[in-house]
Amino acid sequence: MAQLFTKKANVIPLYILFIIIFLLIFIIGAFWYWGSPYYTDVGYQPEQPVPYSHKFHVGELGLDCRYCHTGVEISPVAGVPPTQTCMNCHTMVKPNSDSLKVVKASWDNNKPIQWVRVHKAPDYVYFDHSSHINSGVGCVNCHGRIDRMNVVVQMEPLSMKWCLDCHRNPVEYLRPISEVTNMEWIPSKDHNEFARQMIEEMKIAPPTNCQGCHR
Repeated sequence: MAQLFTKKANVIPLYILFIIIFLLIFIIGAFWYWGSPYYTDVGYQPEQPVPYSHKFHVGELGLDCRYCHTGVEISPVAGVPPTQTCMNCHTMVKPNSDSLKVVKASWDNNKPIQWVRVHKAPDYVYFDHSSHINSGVGCVNCHGRIDRMNVVVQMEPLSMKWCLDCHRNPVEYLRPISEVTNMEWIPSKDHNEFARQMIEEMKIAPPTNCQGCHR
């Protein structure tokens, strides 16, 4: 009786197995990358109702972060500036500028500006701005060079792994408290020694257990 399949047919199961393994690796890799914050969140740059330039106000004029984000040192939430903060300057500085139409309308109608939030931790994560700022973690570590952005963009994934990398090795992320808002601060050659001394004196102990962030 003649054979139905040639000897070459013996390798077909191997090809099928190889294709299945390749597809599994591709599917897992696709979810691993395209479903991660590095792809979904980094680069997020929503259009804001007012064309506010951090590059101009912070980078060129030297406005301190805490002037607008008043809660960053005392509250878990940094806070979004009310219209009053804008009008402290703009009642006199370019009050008739077209860029300020939304701000003036908010001021005249006593209705807040609907800013679009850029950086947001998941609802099941507790994050306290004040504890980080008062421990010497600079704004730039999480938000990037805001002073160079015309439109704010998310630079970091804000993922659990990203947070834990810092909590497990805080030395390279710490700086003098007086420099937390300084975007151009550069660590000195003896930074590691300074940071370790800072950790010891201030008893800095970032939590790495679940209860530290998931409360």
